[in-house]
Amino acid sequence: MTDFNLNAVARDQQGKGASRRLRHANLVPAVIYGGEQAPQSISIAFKDLVKVLESEAFYSHIVNLSVDGQVQPVVLKALQRHPAKNFPMHADFLRVDATHTINVRVPLHFINQETSVGVKQQGGIVSIIANDVEIITLPGNLPEFIEVDLAQVEVGTVVHLSDIKLPEGVKIAALEQGTSHDNAIANIHAPAGGSQDSAE
Repeated sequence: MTDFNLNAVARDQQGKGASRRLRHANLVPAVIYGGEQAPQSISIAFKDLVKVLESEAFYSHIVNLSVDGQVQPVVLKALQRHPAKNFPMHADFLRVDATHTINVRVPLHFINQETSVGVKQQGGIVSIIANDVEIITLPGNLPEFIEVDLAQVEVGTVVHLSDIKLPEGVKIAALEQGTSHDNAIANIHAPAGGSQDSAE
């Protein structure tokens, strides 16, 4: 897995005015919370945060966050972006330790879409319903992404959370709430205008 390292500086001033001043100085306000320590307000260089956000793995990876030289492992829990320009405006980081489970959203990678039975043999179309999933795991078992294999999925089939083959030590948060939360994540359906005959 890729290692992510970020440098940050502790900040005392809070509020909208202070946040605006930070952004004008090319800094992004953020907060670290969780664990036995009190929440801590920090700022991160805009260019540094933008760079790591370009990697999909950053969103589901333990980050070595150095605050004034003191490194602590965290995960990104929330990110506020500008509604029009999409640049980061505020970030929330959660402290992690090896002995406590964390809830993290990780990307879903759907493989074998074009070669699946429903597409290649039956002429169906893949519809992706969910691009990520919230999981519960110890930090040491945190995957960068989870693959969903569509190779054997036929037309008219809906793929649910319970169909995902999970890595060891990983649970899906929604399924821990019961079978009524077994949401659909993808399906293969016939093209609009009628059913599609199977390929000869």
